[in-house]
Amino acid sequence: MSETQSRDGRASPEADDSGAPAPITVMLSSRLMVLANLLKRGAILRYKRLAGLSSVEFGLVASLGRRPPMSVARLAEAVGQDKGQISRALAELVSRKLIVKSANPKDSREVLVSLTPAGLAAHDAIVAGAQERNRRLLEHLSKDEFDTLLAQIERLTATAEEMLEAEKAPR
Repeated sequence: MSETQSRDGRASPEADDSGAPAPITVMLSSRLMVLANLLKRGAILRYKRLAGLSSVEFGLVASLGRRPPMSVARLAEAVGQDKGQISRALAELVSRKLIVKSANPKDSREVLVSLTPAGLAAHDAIVAGAQERNRRLLEHLSKDEFDTLLAQIERLTATAEEMLEAEKAPR
């Protein structure tokens, strides 16, 4: 496999010796994953710089937002992870006084989490950063282009959800 020059001039190992790109790299799903990964990596660096939060931590803070206290189970569902996966991040956020835990007054067996004033400040920094990143990402699209892109993304997302469900089905 040889290296090719990407549009920004960097070497890219996506072509074989004939100079043709690897078939998987030209597929839409591959290109969307590259875009998503670049956006995620940039977000992780920004939120670490702005609020000192890891990717899991900023996901939790962003999901809690300016909402009423939320159960740990509901928060785990909101971020797409199980309770065990987020417990270490929650403990870290509690120790840094960004999140407070309390018993649910309706069910004392359930733990509720909410942002402290410092957590709200971190949340607001995340939102401001996300708005700036979104503005920058879309600044070269007209309203019509954006509307078309959004409609296509919604169609592709629906198809991807169908494909995922089909993969889950027993064979």
